[in-house]
Amino acid sequence: MLLSLESPNLLQSLKAETRPHHERAESVVRLMAPELSVSGYRAHLEALHALHAFLEPAVAEHLEVSHPELRVNERRKLHLLREDLLALGHDALSLARLPPLARPPALPGVPEAFGALYVLEGSTLGGQLILRHLVRHFEGRPVGRFAFFRAYGENVGPMWKSFGDALLRACPEPALAPRVIRGAQATFDAFEARFREVSRS
Repeated sequence: MLLSLESPNLLQSLKAETRPHHERAESVVRLMAPELSVSGYRAHLEALHALHAFLEPAVAEHLEVSHPELRVNERRKLHLLREDLLALGHDALSLARLPPLARPPALPGVPEAFGALYVLEGSTLGGQLILRHLVRHFEGRPVGRFAFFRAYGENVGPMWKSFGDALLRACPEPALAPRVIRGAQATFDAFEARFREVSRS
């Protein structure tokens, strides 16, 4: 049985219960800063590379076969980060040497994987604002085509909606909600920790 539409659904609960984690993660991202340099942009993409290199296989392990309607492979963005980093001076060897995520989130099952994917898909949705800023900020400079932030092209909205629909179908029982929320919170915390490393460098 699906969650009642008269009570907060899982997406609404996720937004509310992860707000502090989300805000802390956002507070250490400097991609919208007016003083953002090319090297700072590259460092942020390197941080995202570490996060996606861990999260995408972890999410796929739990969701790719069990929930084919999610089209998990179409949601992968690591190859787009690599394209952007190659445009910023990396080569195949230096990409292979990028450090892995130091404190990966625990994603022991399907609900937690859905929580992690909520963070990844939400960042793609929010990344449209970042994309517009980066295009203006680096106009005329050779920094690549911002492939990562252009993920899904015109389908950003439909991809977010299809994720939300799949989440509500896959985790209809209220008892699963805390596990989904914990997965999302842990993923936001991993983003925060990795981007704090960038801000200290």
